Amino acid sequence: MREYEEILSRQRAYFCEGHTRSLSFRLRQLSLLQNALHACEPALLEALQADLGKAPFEGYETELGLLLEELRFAKKNLASWMKPVRVRTSLLHAPSKSVIVKEPLGVVLILSPWNYPLQLTIAPLIAALAAGNCAVVKPSRYAPKTAAVMEKMLASCFPSELVCVVQGGREENEALLSLRFDHIFFTGSPRVGRVVMRAAAEHLTPVTLELGGKSPCLLDETADLAVAARRIAWGKSLNAGQTCVAPDYLLVPAAMMGAFAKAFRKAVRRFYGDDPVHNPEYPCIVTDRHFERLSGLMENGRVLYGGRVDADLRKIEPTLLTGVTLESPVMQEEIFGPLLPVLPYKSVEEAFGIIARLEKPLAFYLFTKDKALAKRALLEVPFGGGCINDTVIHLSNPRLPFGGVGESGMGAYHGKKGFDTLTHEKSVLIHSAKLDIPFRYPPYKDKLGMLKKLMK
Repeated sequence: MREYEEILSRQRAYFCEGHTRSLSFRLRQLSLLQNALHACEPALLEALQADLGKAPFEGYETELGLLLEELRFAKKNLASWMKPVRVRTSLLHAPSKSVIVKEPLGVVLILSPWNYPLQLTIAPLIAALAAGNCAVVKPSRYAPKTAAVMEKMLASCFPSELVCVVQGGREENEALLSLRFDHIFFTGSPRVGRVVMRAAAEHLTPVTLELGGKSPCLLDETADLAVAARRIAWGKSLNAGQTCVAPDYLLVPAAMMGAFAKAFRKAVRRFYGDDPVHNPEYPCIVTDRHFERLSGLMENGRVLYGGRVDADLRKIEPTLLTGVTLESPVMQEEIFGPLLPVLPYKSVEEAFGIIARLEKPLAFYLFTKDKALAKRALLEVPFGGGCINDTVIHLSNPRLPFGGVGESGMGAYHGKKGFDTLTHEKSVLIHSAKLDIPFRYPPYKDKLGMLKKLMK
């Protein structure tokens, strides 16, 4: 505990000395991180494969490549993000001007998960550095190879007074959460999110919670079935379904169930062959405990496609489940694996009703050619972010904020939104001292009528 207090103290002193405030300093740190990611690319991709079975292509596509794009975008736009913003001032306060000044928060705690251990650690760090903050980074112990490479990489380009990595598990998390940071950025489950928020409340520390939930995928009768099945299968098999924005259940017109299953099977075979669990490019489940949980959930319904497993490799092939209800255990929690319950529906109203009965999801995916339905869904279905006629890829655009709503999280980041999240907007009115109009001062007498006119 004492060690973490000293880390926080050193970072707070470094911040208070003003090192992180200038544009040139921030750009230099982003460039150092960019260069380090390039230099460590082989080691990072190897670590991701060791921890999660990710093929180098998938590791680059879903983690390293996204970070390099995020860095390029931040460096290109940081100067404009940092500029004070001039806003209008009421005539009542003339002569004056009003500005919003962008100020770093201080020291940020980043608690990251195991499923995308590189991306979900470094992306918040990019936002923290761009905003002029110091950061304590706590990666997950369930991706130890990646965590070790990240620690070595970050230590090679940043002093610990600016960025410090803390390794460990629950005990270390609890120790860090007992300290007073200026912001806590947490990515993980809603259950642990509540723990983080309770700890933050002790110090009135603001939080960003990137959580999860049951993200629905809705397919209507106008959708291109082959394209929909291919993109749904890709979104569900990515990282073996261990993705917070993976489709968690699928709503399909009852008459299309068989055709969809056939198209889904064709897509999976195209990706991974006839035996996905023994394809080296198909990722594994992170731990034995998680594998056993998913195997248990698979017993909740009838396997429409898939269902093969290899316990030694901790692999479960992409699997469609039918015969489930909203009361089934597989529909009571986020699956976080390659199982996809398929629920038939008879009308769009019924489908929307099913979505409305569950908590607000992190993502929503709609496959349709009906523009009116797409417009209606965007107006009526609450969700953090999503896609029309695709899955998952919305989070790859740094111009789109990424975050949840309700049970699926609070706050957002990526691009400018990440900068804004970890920046305090300081409101300042600059009033001239050369002219002091006495109208606002007592005695008020008969000034009320004039005040009402001015304030209109």
